[in-house]
Amino acid sequence: MKFSGKNVLVTGSSRGIGAEIAKVLAGYGLKVWINYRSGAAEADAVKEAIEAAGGEAAVIGFDVSDEAAFIDAIKTIIDSDGELSYLVNNAGITNDKLALRMKTEDFMSVINANLTSVFIGCREFFKAARKKKFGSVVNIASIVGETGNGGQTNYAASKGGVIAMSKSFAIEAATSGIRYNTVTPGFIATEMTEVLSDEVKKSFTDKIPMNRFGNPAEVAEATAFLLSDSASYITGETLKVNGGMNMA
Repeated sequence: MKFSGKNVLVTGSSRGIGAEIAKVLAGYGLKVWINYRSGAAEADAVKEAIEAAGGEAAVIGFDVSDEAAFIDAIKTIIDSDGELSYLVNNAGITNDKLALRMKTEDFMSVINANLTSVFIGCREFFKAARKKKFGSVVNIASIVGETGNGGQTNYAASKGGVIAMSKSFAIEAATSGIRYNTVTPGFIATEMTEVLSDEVKKSFTDKIPMNRFGNPAEVAEATAFLLSDSASYITGETLKVNGGMNMA
């Protein structure tokens, strides 16, 4: 895959899917800015792994739900590199409860972390990238944002909002040469799924036509494709990485 830009910010990339996205994009020759909120040591480890493989990376710590901090971070990157070519909004949280037991603050905490933060990132990237009329954003949503899920009303709302919002940004930014797309992972093998019992894992895989969990590299490669010049005529789309679990 070919990339015309030179750097990328990946939020929430100190571990899990975000870390794999950072490593894959570095492998394609991009300088990766690794964002973390609390895992400084983990972020440094991702940076070291990228550099050991011959890539280039930098670490930038900030809370994506803090508007001023997000704006300052983008400014820092542009001051350092002269531009910001790509953005992957990956950071997010869960706070699962049945809807009848979910307090408004439980709902809004997830909305702010998963949806408002993505809005801030998309908006600030648009402001910066339109000057050179080039840029690409991939927002990491979830299959839950497409199908809903019991106990995750807040998470489903946040990720469904990311999907819809990405389409709106795509419409507004198209004439500026900036693309916005979304990836919706299904069940992916991460540290969170490793703790599940074999019985629970089987109950999930039985619902997946490919009969297995995905792996972070598969999400990362899908993200890289949408960012790259190979997807230069694709914007406002949602790429499902779910093993066939949701084909609608």
